[in-house]
Amino acid sequence: MTDLHAGDLDVAAFSDHGPWLVDLDELEWMDRVDTIRSAIHRQVPDLIAPGRMPAGRRMFDVVRHLGTAVGSWYLTGRRRGGSESTADLSHRLRVAAETLGPTYIKLGQIISSGQGVFPKELVNEFIKCRDQVPSESFETVRRVVESDLGKPLEAVFSEFDETPLAAASIAQVHRAVLADNGQPGGGGEVVVKVQRPRVAEFVHQDLRVMAWIAPFMIGRIPVSSLANPPALVEVFAETIAEELDFRLEAENMLDVARSLRKLGQTAFVIPRPHPQLVTRRVLVMERLSGFNFDDVAGIKGAGIDTHEIVKTSMIGFLEGAMLHGVFHGDLHGGNLFVQTDGRTALFDFGITGRLSDVKRQAFLRMLVSGMTSDIRGQLAAIRDLGALPADTDLDRVIADLGLDQAPLDPTQLSPEQLIHELQRFVKQLLGYGASLPKELMLFVKNMVFVDAAIGTLAPDLDLFAHVTEIATYFATNHAQTLMAELGVNPDEMEVDLTSFKDSLGVDRELETVTYADLQARRELIQSRMRDHSKQKRRRFRFTG
Repeated sequence: MTDLHAGDLDVAAFSDHGPWLVDLDELEWMDRVDTIRSAIHRQVPDLIAPGRMPAGRRMFDVVRHLGTAVGSWYLTGRRRGGSESTADLSHRLRVAAETLGPTYIKLGQIISSGQGVFPKELVNEFIKCRDQVPSESFETVRRVVESDLGKPLEAVFSEFDETPLAAASIAQVHRAVLADNGQPGGGGEVVVKVQRPRVAEFVHQDLRVMAWIAPFMIGRIPVSSLANPPALVEVFAETIAEELDFRLEAENMLDVARSLRKLGQTAFVIPRPHPQLVTRRVLVMERLSGFNFDDVAGIKGAGIDTHEIVKTSMIGFLEGAMLHGVFHGDLHGGNLFVQTDGRTALFDFGITGRLSDVKRQAFLRMLVSGMTSDIRGQLAAIRDLGALPADTDLDRVIADLGLDQAPLDPTQLSPEQLIHELQRFVKQLLGYGASLPKELMLFVKNMVFVDAAIGTLAPDLDLFAHVTEIATYFATNHAQTLMAELGVNPDEMEVDLTSFKDSLGVDRELETVTYADLQARRELIQSRMRDHSKQKRRRFRFTG
């Protein structure tokens, strides 16, 4: 390996010792990346344009597998009730998704990142879609690699493990060693990401099926319709379409790595993409290793401060989005390692959030407004992100939703009252034309992961102190940006946690709260809702 010390470490957050140098002017695969990205964006509207029913065979397959999963649960697993019933349905849906292929597996991966949003049984089942998906045969992998690289596999790699390290919806990854034949990194250990051979074709078919079905779902799934099904399909299409070309992912890796370096973030490491061996379906990158993100015992056993991991992860994520307009868009436990030196290694950049300057500044305003309890400022920022129409009367929204009032404590509400409040809130938002644009969806999804990460790594972390620390960090380290872009003088910015406390549903007078405290409240609410559901089923059986 080459001792880099300087070189590409001056411009990107890479490992200290890598198998090759990344020279941004010498990357053979970078020439057409901008053109490719633009072409993919132009293709999405055609893929999801409403029209006649899609090809019958694929529609039939989707209805057959999902219908069988739900139908068989209804006849058998539903009778178990409670968590067992949910787990049974979750298992059947996960098996159906894997049978239907990449598009539905990717949906499962998104669900797996929804701790606290989806039932835990559903999340736990779909976690298996991250890296436990049935893999392609080695013969298939060889054909893809040799076709894309234009050489026999043995001419590029001296070793290539036939069994993948992991297999997911779009691709699978293999450990390999580059042949020492004069190519960059020769003799070095790498990871080779190989796309499933017909995945693009299947994804395009499935998007057409989803786009055809989505209008019929409007109003039939109230909570999900906050983004309305056709809009959800559009966001999903924009997200998955970019994952089908690994040259875009390699550029995403570089852009995030460069952003982290510019921000002075030394707590993250991005693997180097190979300067030559990147194609539409093959991505060769430096191999990094470490502890799985949920291996708390291993991390602590290595003397690593888990609280510090959470703090630096949150700050790095927020800085990238709000100062440089780029962030990893698919954070979950399978995409991160904690290295023995305490740094976090990030992987899988197929989904990356990219913000226009207008939206980046809106994110920054949302952060500052949230930390100062400026309700109107937060709503204005959310509007500018595209979640509300441009002509929305913000004062009316605040009044109608009672955002300027102390919130109801959900632990003090009956199940019927809680359901009523949720339905009222969603109905009013829909009445304002609320939606969930791609960038905000990715941001929220990542925040849900961070929430779960705190529960795993630092359940005793004082959340109020943590938020105050983040606010102080931004005011201290980014004073010029706050002044120039938002007209905010950090010296005069007073941290006010009122709106943050309101969002958690806790008493405004509370001085400290940990994740463990919040989790206890959530479990109390979930327990009441489960009991309410059981009582409804008993009444139904009795009256039936």
